[in-house]
Amino acid sequence: MHFFVYIMANNRNGVLYVGVTNDLQRRAWEHRQGLIEGFTSKYNIKKLVYFEQYSDVKQAIAREKALKLWARKKKKWLIERRNPEWIDLVEAGYMFPRDAE
Repeated sequence: MHFFVYIMANNRNGVLYVGVTNDLQRRAWEHRQGLIEGFTSKYNIKKLVYFEQYSDVKQAIAREKALKLWARKKKKWLIERRNPEWIDLVEAGYMFPRDAE
């Protein structure tokens, strides 16, 4: 099974959200559709700008918790190492691993 830690943003250098999921494609779609009530819908956070993949849920949750404690500047650095233009990885057509159903 795959687990993902991800960062979403409302725009480049905008508001950031860190989350964890076992289905990144579905979760990104939910954010983009505004189906996730609370912080992400309040700040119109719809761009997937960063993710990491894990095979162990405990590792993914630990990483999510760690990233949430990071300063904003360090999160921006992490995003820009892999995605310097802050492109929306969903719109760019990234295919994310899914477990067989």
